[in-house]
Amino acid sequence: MAAALITAGCGGSNTSENASASSSSSQPSTVSPSDMSNAQAPPARLAINVTIKDGNVTPTNAQLQSGVKEQIVVRVNSDAADELHVHSTPEHKFNVEAKLMQVFQFTVDVPGKVDVELHKLNKTIATIQVQ
Repeated sequence: MAAALITAGCGGSNTSENASASSSSSQPSTVSPSDMSNAQAPPARLAINVTIKDGNVTPTNAQLQSGVKEQIVVRVNSDAADELHVHSTPEHKFNVEAKLMQVFQFTVDVPGKVDVELHKLNKTIATIQVQ
């Protein structure tokens, strides 16, 4: 909706109505993210990009931050099957396949430190401080 408001003044015909409207305003109309209501603002989220290749995991032991009930997205490219564990409240488990472009999403309801681990490789991808 904000894009429609911004682009509405960019085009149009050269009628006297448009000319008088644009001459009465010396500044173009803009909408900043702070002007948006919570319903219009994009949801806050943390994204973690994970690569599993030849038994190596990237990232490993990353220190990240997120908010309570904030969307957390883990994108995985893997050459091996594994199980992704999120030690949080509620706890989450995801089956990782040996394929590209896997996406797992979750939220954490209780503040604290949350470990995101790969079960078979026994590696901690990240510890997320949830506040």
